[in-house]
Amino acid sequence: MEQIITFGEVLMRISPRGNKKFMQSNIAEFYFGGTELNVGISIANFGGKVKHISVVSDDFIGETALSYIRKFGVSTSSIEFSKRPLGVYFLEVGAVMRPSKISYNRSHSSFSEIVPSMVDWEKALRKGNWLHWTGITPALSEGAFATLKAGLILAKEKGITVSADPTYRSGLWKYGKDAKSSLIELLHYSNIFIGGVNEINEVLGTNYSYSNEDFLKASKELMEAFPSIEKVFDKIRTSLNSSWHKIRARMWNGTEFKESEDLDITHVVDRIGTGDAFAAGLIHALQQYDDFKAMQFASAACALKHTYEGDVNYANGDDVMSILEGNISGRFVR
Repeated sequence: MEQIITFGEVLMRISPRGNKKFMQSNIAEFYFGGTELNVGISIANFGGKVKHISVVSDDFIGETALSYIRKFGVSTSSIEFSKRPLGVYFLEVGAVMRPSKISYNRSHSSFSEIVPSMVDWEKALRKGNWLHWTGITPALSEGAFATLKAGLILAKEKGITVSADPTYRSGLWKYGKDAKSSLIELLHYSNIFIGGVNEINEVLGTNYSYSNEDFLKASKELMEAFPSIEKVFDKIRTSLNSSWHKIRARMWNGTEFKESEDLDITHVVDRIGTGDAFAAGLIHALQQYDDFKAMQFASAACALKHTYEGDVNYANGDDVMSILEGNISGRFVR
């Protein structure tokens, strides 16, 4: 089985228990995650072979993070160490009409000092058939952008499939590089676009609406601008409040448009990492099923992640397929 490669920062998340605010509690829980790592671990839980590339702190926190990653079977052979601390974020989980809140402490983290010479991409990609990146990583530092670009160039030379989730976070692009031009540069090396009208508008400078008609127009214009992009998959979230969401998805693969049915999530346990679960489900399923079933698998994986605490989706392939078969009652499995 060939490897799927993910590249990005490993973060520690710290949260008060339950739906408390920090000022309500002096007891907190921690989890490890990070956008691309969440994708990699989820794929490993589906049975895929995964390698994660990153830099972690050279201390007991970094070692604990590596131990956590390894327990899922994800290879850490391309993770380096730094004297800087591991990146941290603080999360207060909202409920009903109260939104969740996040504060990041990652500006001078171990990953932020990464440079291309720290990653042997030839070795890292040797057994790979898929490389996944997101817009979070190039937003963190010049070194992270340059390192990612070097990997994408080599992946293209090797014929490795590249999926892009060009998430745009305006608050992260602080080191002087223009977000739009940077994402455009990286998308030229990508084949699968995981994103919707917002992301397309950001890249193309367009103003498409959320309608299916405009999604289709936007996807076609995106493919014209980036000939390497073959398929576009969009996760759609409808939020009734912080605790009740609906998830569906739509796609354009150059020949057909399709849309999945809504999956109703009436009690959100944890929203963090749900988009990553969608990306992971899609990457895994595209290697086994047709585009529409892959999208349905991704939507179900995303929905299931809302039921797990922490950044990572613990669902396996059978769990997801059970949802696709209509088993959504939550009854005991005996």
